[in-house]
Amino acid sequence: MENFDKTMKFKYEDIPEEDVKSVLENVHRTLEERGYNAVNQIVGYLLSGDPAYIPRQNEARNQIRHIDRDVIMEELVSNYLSESKE
Repeated sequence: MENFDKTMKFKYEDIPEEDVKSVLENVHRTLEERGYNAVNQIVGYLLSGDPAYIPRQNEARNQIRHIDRDVIMEELVSNYLSESKE
């Protein structure tokens, strides 16, 4: 029987923060250019993994699919928490 009282550690592959940021900026800009609510579309992709939430225009879909969703979420949470401390 497994012990569910222990906290598991999560380790993600190191991708430079600037790479994640530049991809998210391109995806956000592309979604807005297409008239979508960019935040809702990105959240839909992160939760479902379905690339159909992201358009192919400007290579946005290809770029975001090359970064693991866990890495994107880690960067978003990390940046959100660091900004909330300021």
